[in-house]
Amino acid sequence: MKRLRPPLLAVVLAVLALPAWADRAPVPAEPGALAAAIAGADPGDTLILAPGRHDGPVILDRPLTLEGEGAAILDGGGAGSVITVMADDVTIRGLEIVGSGDNHPDIDSGIKIGRNVLRTLVEDNRLIGNHVGIHLFGSRDSMVRGNTVIGRELHRMNDRGNGIYVWNAPGAVIEGNDIRFGRDGIFVNTSRQNVFRDNLMRDLRFAVHFMYSPDSEIIGNISVGNTMGFAIMFSDRVRVIDNLSLVDRTHGVMMNFANSGEVRGNYVRGGTHEKCTFIYNSHRNIVHGNRFEGCEIGIHFTAGSERNAIFDNAFVGNQTQVKYVGSTDVEWSHEGRGNFWSDHVAFDLNGDGIADSRFRPNDLMDHILWSQPSARLLIGSPAVQLIRHAQADFPATLPGGVLDSAPRMRGIEITIPPEILAYEAQALDRLQNGPSVDEEFDPLERH
Repeated sequence: MKRLRPPLLAVVLAVLALPAWADRAPVPAEPGALAAAIAGADPGDTLILAPGRHDGPVILDRPLTLEGEGAAILDGGGAGSVITVMADDVTIRGLEIVGSGDNHPDIDSGIKIGRNVLRTLVEDNRLIGNHVGIHLFGSRDSMVRGNTVIGRELHRMNDRGNGIYVWNAPGAVIEGNDIRFGRDGIFVNTSRQNVFRDNLMRDLRFAVHFMYSPDSEIIGNISVGNTMGFAIMFSDRVRVIDNLSLVDRTHGVMMNFANSGEVRGNYVRGGTHEKCTFIYNSHRNIVHGNRFEGCEIGIHFTAGSERNAIFDNAFVGNQTQVKYVGSTDVEWSHEGRGNFWSDHVAFDLNGDGIADSRFRPNDLMDHILWSQPSARLLIGSPAVQLIRHAQADFPATLPGGVLDSAPRMRGIEITIPPEILAYEAQALDRLQNGPSVDEEFDPLERH
């Protein structure tokens, strides 16, 4: 799928349509000055906000640029959205934006981009303590990049707003933003053909949360210390590529009723994760080139998920590498390429990088323990060890389940930048030694 960009011709025509006499007008930090400047501006003008506090809320109803140069604060006074964009070709840059209202039904926001608005550019702003940071509400071809969004830290996470909320906003590119606190970092609902790239998300419920939003890309994002990393729900043909999920508490990558997508090059590292990956009722996906490490369960595969290709992944040091309960064998290799399993003791006599023996990550006792958790009391008993030893010599006693016919001898390595390692260490310390977190987030079955 090609990455989506505003058509070049449309951008050129939009620029040519702006008046040749577009002006750069200074706006003093005085009560009422910004509203007066907007009312008197011509389409295409740039308003340069002086350092200091400026009054909001404001409505941009013509093509304008608001430029804060990093020193201007726009304060909404606690009512409604601080900036509402109602015209095409608006740019908002270099502002600190604070003081939205907290109305849930109206989705009060730091910046709200309205229905059918084209080509809004929001870049290099700081949005602090707003209900929702940036709300794309039915706009098209918006670009949101390089912003810092710090949400509210209300005790109940579900009372907070999202960092960036995308609703029915095709063609949006959300890139290079730093999002912290609030509810979800990026929540995407009933949208399509969006790109989410190189964003950093911390201390949230979900880093990226998709609902009914097909044909999009999640590339190079970093989730650290959230409840969940990347949740793809009821969304087909989504590509999840080269992301990091570190110290997230429940899942790294979760696919729920998500079909015909690709999950590639991601690194999920636990220590806290319940499941590195959860694939639930999702079909015809390609899951390859990922590293799933240090989770309670490497991958939980369930609910009739079929015709998925799972190969070239590394399952490293998970307490349970795979949880899959089924009566038939499911092959996890593709064209002679399987996965690396850190607990598979094998030889490679011909040196081709493929183990000489097939691998089953689960046995009969795993199935018994999943269905009868109290049986864990017997895990070290001679009877359990005898059953496992017998299965090694009599494969016919093995249940159906995952079978890797071409397991790899080495797993993929993915490097984490030093600054992200520092965030990971901080998140782990907070989780282990900090105050308890209110985990009252919506359970999966309610989505």
